[in-house]
Amino acid sequence: MLSRIVFVSANAVKSSGPLGAGLVQLSHLHTSPNSQAPVPALPEKGGKTRHGIIPEEIFQLLYPKTGVTGPYMLGAGLLTYILSKEIYIINHETFAAACMGTVIIYGVRKFGPDVAAFADKLNEEKVQKAQEVKDLAMTSLAQAVLDEKKEQWRAEGRQMLFDAKRNNVAMLLETNRRERVHMVTNDVKKRLDYQIALQTLHRRMEQEHMVNWVEKNVVTSITPQQEKTSIAKCITDLKALAKVQQAKATA
Repeated sequence: MLSRIVFVSANAVKSSGPLGAGLVQLSHLHTSPNSQAPVPALPEKGGKTRHGIIPEEIFQLLYPKTGVTGPYMLGAGLLTYILSKEIYIINHETFAAACMGTVIIYGVRKFGPDVAAFADKLNEEKVQKAQEVKDLAMTSLAQAVLDEKKEQWRAEGRQMLFDAKRNNVAMLLETNRRERVHMVTNDVKKRLDYQIALQTLHRRMEQEHMVNWVEKNVVTSITPQQEKTSIAKCITDLKALAKVQQAKATA
C-alpha cells in the first residue's frame, strides 16, 4: 500500500514538472501539526495488483518509457543480473522458499475468500458493537445535555422562586408590623378610654355630691314655720288656679 502511494505521488509529481516538485516542497515546508487540511480517508480495499503482489501503479509508471513489456523485461533483467553476479545464489533454501510460497499462494487462493469473509464478519460485528456503544454514548450525552439545559432552566426559575419567597417574607413582616401597630393602638385607645371614663366618673360623683350637699343644706335651712307658710301659700295658689279654670270653663 505504501509503495503504491509512493509511485502514485511520484507519477503525479513527474507529470506536473518542476512546478509540481516545487509545490510538494512548499507543502512540506508549510506543513505544521496545527494544519486544518482534511485527512483523506483510508480505503477499505487495496488497489489492483498483478501476480498477487506487484502494484498496478508500477506498470502504469513504466508504460510511457518502456511500453507494455517494459516492466516484465525490467524484472527479468534484474533477476538475471542478481543471479549472474551471484548476488543471490540458488540453494536448497531457494527450493524450500519456492515450495512454501507455492503452499502459501495455494492457501490464499483456496481459503482466502472464506477467511476474508469471516474476518469481514468479525470486523462488522466489532464495528456494530462500537457503533452501538457510540450510539449509547451519544444518547446518554444528548440526555445529559437536555438535563443540563433543564437544570439551567430550573436555576433561572429558582431566582424567581427566591424573589417570590423574599416578597412573601416581606409581606409577612409587614403584616406582623401592622398587627403590632394595631395592637399598640388598641391598647393606647383602651388606656385613654379608661382615663376618660375615670374622669367622667369623678365629675359625675362630684356633681352628685354637690347636688346632695346643696339639697341637704336647703332642706336643713327650712324652718317648720317657713314650711307651714309655704304649704299654705301653695294651697292658696292652687285654689286661685282652680277658680280661674272654672271661670274659663263657664265662660
